[in-house]
Amino acid sequence: MIRYARRAAGLCLVLLVALLVNSARVMVFEAESLDDNPANRRIVIDRYEQPRGDILVEGKRVTGSRDSGQQLRWERTYRKGPLYAPLTGYASQIYGTTLVEHAEDAVLAGTEPMLAPLPLWNDLTRGRQPGGDVVTTIRSSMQEAAFRGLGGKRGAVVAVEPHSGRILALVSSPSYDPGVLSGTGPGVKDAWKRLTTSPNQPMLNRALRQTYPPGSTFKIVTAAAALDAGAVRDVDAPTDTPDPFVLPGTRQVLPNEAKGCEDASLAYAVQWSCNTVMAGLGVKVGLTGMVDAVEGFGFNDTALRVPSWVARSNFDREMSPDQLALSSIGQFNTTATPLQMAMVAAAVANNGEIAHPYLVDRTTTSGGITVDRTGRRSHRLAMNPSTALQLQRLMLKAVEEGTGTNAAIPGARVGGKTGTAQHGFGNTGTPYAWFIAWAQAGDAAQPAVAVAVVVEDAEAARTDISGGGSAAPIAKAVMTEALRLEAEARRGQGHSFGSGAGGREP
Repeated sequence: MIRYARRAAGLCLVLLVALLVNSARVMVFEAESLDDNPANRRIVIDRYEQPRGDILVEGKRVTGSRDSGQQLRWERTYRKGPLYAPLTGYASQIYGTTLVEHAEDAVLAGTEPMLAPLPLWNDLTRGRQPGGDVVTTIRSSMQEAAFRGLGGKRGAVVAVEPHSGRILALVSSPSYDPGVLSGTGPGVKDAWKRLTTSPNQPMLNRALRQTYPPGSTFKIVTAAAALDAGAVRDVDAPTDTPDPFVLPGTRQVLPNEAKGCEDASLAYAVQWSCNTVMAGLGVKVGLTGMVDAVEGFGFNDTALRVPSWVARSNFDREMSPDQLALSSIGQFNTTATPLQMAMVAAAVANNGEIAHPYLVDRTTTSGGITVDRTGRRSHRLAMNPSTALQLQRLMLKAVEEGTGTNAAIPGARVGGKTGTAQHGFGNTGTPYAWFIAWAQAGDAAQPAVAVAVVVEDAEAARTDISGGGSAAPIAKAVMTEALRLEAEARRGQGHSFGSGAGGREP
């Protein structure tokens, strides 16, 4: 009898050891795959068991969390949702996350290891910390000025601080309220269907992820290429460009909207936007030189993150001479995001250097302790400093006495370039209105802001839409606000301009 009892005990011991070994195997070797298994609903329940951290603009929360009382307990809420949707994106229990909600999900959800009190703490406890916060670089008054300026028309505005790369305003219009996608009820699916099927595409981030033909605003890039390559040595000298200008290898004549473009100087061509001069200079620089120059500004870059991904702005690497001529004035296959064109203006304002653009100033614990901070870093040297100084003068002239007078700000130096980009089959679509610019207070050491505005208003008559008429006033409003904030900061009445600083407010 004792012998059988011993055998039974031994068998139980073997089974217990096997059970422990299997448990260890599951916990150590299969835990990750089980966590990633879509059938494991516990992970989803745990994700929404606590409130999500917040996204802050100038120290104020533009997001929040609501206790739904459901199994997926905490739902995302948004303050002034349509205003800030182009930066926050959405955090949906059905459709996932986008933009900053996605790029900084680990911090906001509390799974970021740096939020833990000790290294490897989350791995050992299989837990998570309270959601951390994300402090953005956005200035609320500039964001509101851009949003008001677009007035619901399709388009986008991006404003950056040239010397640091901080994104001060990021607006896409028309917009939407991300809060309607929170939760799991039938209303969420109805909202998703409505938003994703709308012909106005309110969920499309036109500032970061829509590319447009940049039209004449691209002439600043071509001018930089011509100066750096030595194709132009004196911006006030004639360029020996005929008018009419026949595209190389074709019988097609390139027209000018401006007068006096025959044999015009580079300075005149920028001031009054001569197509013929700039197309001729692009051909003179040559395909290799133009590609090198354009990519120095960031075109054809697929790796840019701010921290959300940014669509690639395009300049073809293989073209015939006539296509190169058209590309050099922002036509043919040349396309750019509004952020890319803001970077072009910033390069001129910042003496040729592009600082890496970024939207997140820092991340913190729920108690406000800084976890990570985005430092300034150089992104590219787009042109020689001497070239940038010459382009500053040309862009100033374009605003003082040229096509960009609607952007002039009393007491400030404002440089700009208009653009009216053709598009559609046979260029029959309503042109897109562009304006890029930078502004510097009269008593400041460096420009405070660079901005790009694009307006695609399908309701406007062709004669009523232009870069100077439709886009420049919006840029002026945003730049005026930037200069006001900078002046307040210098007087010590506000936070450091562009810092995104500030404590968390309820």
